Amino acid sequence: MVSKVPKKIAIILDGNRRFAKKLSLQPWKGHDFGLRKLEELFKWCQELGVKELTLYSFSTENFRRTKKEIDYLFDLFRKEFGKIKQKKGIFKDNIRFNVIGRLDMFPKDIRKAMLDIMEKTKKHKNFIVNFAMAYGSRQEITDAVRKIAEKVKKGKINVEDINENLITNNLYLKSEPDLVIRPGGEIRISNFLLWQSSYSELFFMEKLWPEFTKGDLVSCIEEFNKRERRFGK
Repeated sequence: MVSKVPKKIAIILDGNRRFAKKLSLQPWKGHDFGLRKLEELFKWCQELGVKELTLYSFSTENFRRTKKEIDYLFDLFRKEFGKIKQKKGIFKDNIRFNVIGRLDMFPKDIRKAMLDIMEKTKKHKNFIVNFAMAYGSRQEITDAVRKIAEKVKKGKINVEDINENLITNNLYLKSEPDLVIRPGGEIRISNFLLWQSSYSELFFMEKLWPEFTKGDLVSCIEEFNKRERRFGK
């Protein structure tokens, strides 16, 4: 067991399609393996004492994928979000779920399921999971600027009131991860939490997301504890 566990972790869920190809399956079939891995991840995080987990699950750019893959993913979303009513699968524990992003990009039934999940679990406090879906950090910051500009236009705030705290409070996600993990072999953050991860520790690994293990999570945390976080000081 690691001695000190960061309370807030973010993960870029990368590599599902490449994992499926390794198994000679259709690329979109990899999302099933990635989803099953989430069930394990939630268990590991709770065992270790992580309090908040933010997952880059579906970006605004992902809408550019083939219709066949998009349809497959949407059916997967419908199936899994629907399980919350029976508290099955990833919803079986008392977890608070948030979905952040431009949710109006999804079909109405999926959007309603997301809102239902947030409403149904809003009082759960022990463990929080944020799904970043139809998410892009540049879009998030743009939307925050628009909200602030609208408040200025209506006379609710003055231009002089605009500061970092005000911007943070108008983002989809107001919390900041201690560390960001990206499996999949890419060494970039791909428009994920650009504002919130300003001082996060970043970890990149070659393993694809469906291959991620509890040992990998523990290794990232152990390495995190070796780093000196100076926050610019």
